[in-house]
Amino acid sequence: MSTLSVFPVTLADLEQVVIGGRLVLGALLSVDDTVAPGVSKTRLFDELRNAVEKTAIDLDMDVEFSEGDARVSASGEGRLHVTVLADPLRPGALGAIASCVARAGSNIDRIDRLSSYPVTSIELDISGTDLDRLRGDLAMEAATQSIDVAVQRSGLHRRAKHLIVMDVDSTLIQGEVIELLAAHAGCAEEVARVTEEAMRGNLDFEESLRRRVALLKDLDASAIDAVREELVLTPGARTLVRTLQRLHYETAIVSGGFTQITDSLVERLGIDYSAANTLEIVDGKLTGGLVGPVIDRRGKADALRRFAREAGVSLTQTVAIGDGANDLDMLRTAGLGVAFNAKPVVREQAHTSVNVPYLDAIVFLLGISREEVEAADSAEDEETAGAAETVK
Repeated sequence: MSTLSVFPVTLADLEQVVIGGRLVLGALLSVDDTVAPGVSKTRLFDELRNAVEKTAIDLDMDVEFSEGDARVSASGEGRLHVTVLADPLRPGALGAIASCVARAGSNIDRIDRLSSYPVTSIELDISGTDLDRLRGDLAMEAATQSIDVAVQRSGLHRRAKHLIVMDVDSTLIQGEVIELLAAHAGCAEEVARVTEEAMRGNLDFEESLRRRVALLKDLDASAIDAVREELVLTPGARTLVRTLQRLHYETAIVSGGFTQITDSLVERLGIDYSAANTLEIVDGKLTGGLVGPVIDRRGKADALRRFAREAGVSLTQTVAIGDGANDLDMLRTAGLGVAFNAKPVVREQAHTSVNVPYLDAIVFLLGISREEVEAADSAEDEETAGAAETVK
């Protein structure tokens, strides 16, 4: 930069990357006509080239030059972020994605790595294309390559306040709560059959829920306490929520399950909003019925809208995550609907899908890198240790 500073040029663009211990620095230069009007550009660049080559020798660097159009797009219009998740990410898969972008008449302006574990995640900045067209094309290519691809608009809104709304059963937690309750009631097989029909979209959710709850009649309410102890969070769930909270994002859960369970998750994880069904309990036993309106497929979407209003977040700034057919309306309503290890009917209709078993992979779709997550964890650990030492 010191060498370049003596020439009448401006930096139109500058990028740096370190990969495998090797620094790659790219500078796009243009002649500053206000400083050097009428200057011979050919002579100027010959002198500049000679000076930079001498400096590169002193710094033990290799340098390459090329001339071309120095125009840089300053507008965010038509620019997209494409996030690729894979475990592992193979060259052929990325090549297929690049070919798909090229066929759409688009250009990859930049590529960044967001994570190398527990999955490999990279982000591509794309220009010159249409969101819906590229999203559709890449969805088909992603299915062929067995990877996950998300396409979102570029711009400041991506770093603005978001509301993240999560389904609970088989999304935030592993398994289905009603099946855990059914195991205590001795009707696990019957409930599982009805659950599977509903998740495939072959049975109306409210009807299936009432049928399953009816099978729990006369179950002692103490079984709910036992199920709370049996809950297992999905790998990465705690990291996801913790990271979002550090970024001042709002978090919510909406469930076709039961408030008697979701309320404990709200307290355990510090969730901001929640909605779920309520089991009717009389004299310490389940009646086989529900209290109040059912949170079904439509109810989940309504809850997302309500949470967004309360949080002061536009729907375009919402992310919904779910796995079943009763999540579809919510996934379509959100600015970004993510099918998480979902049934085929859900993957086909959601904006994007994530098929790795780690819920915190969602942060990569928001442009958050693994290094940023770990740095925040380390900073919090140091603060906690410092506070503990002060108290001591």
